Amino acid sequence: MSQYRARPPALATLLLDDAVVRITRWDFEPGADTGVHTHGLGYVVVPMTDCQFLLEEKGESRRVDVAKGAAYRRDAGIEHTVVNAGDQPMSFVEIEYK
Repeated sequence: MSQYRARPPALATLLLDDAVVRITRWDFEPGADTGVHTHGLGYVVVPMTDCQFLLEEKGESRRVDVAKGAAYRRDAGIEHTVVNAGDQPMSFVEIEYK
């Protein structure tokens, strides 16, 4: 894999990691992304801002808009890249359950 990125990286801040959960805050400037990653744990996402996601999964991409505070859940095993497709900074809290 190349050491170069076409997009700026999102900023991950670990808030808590214990025997029960791992909680991470993600902050994205417009166009920033997480890089390709696979979730080893099921998780819940709680947007801190309105989010305009571009989700890149399995060679496909899709746009998803999620309102501030509108939580959703996903299962372990998801491989994707999350991109801020909007023109404003966005943030969400990711809660992985162990």
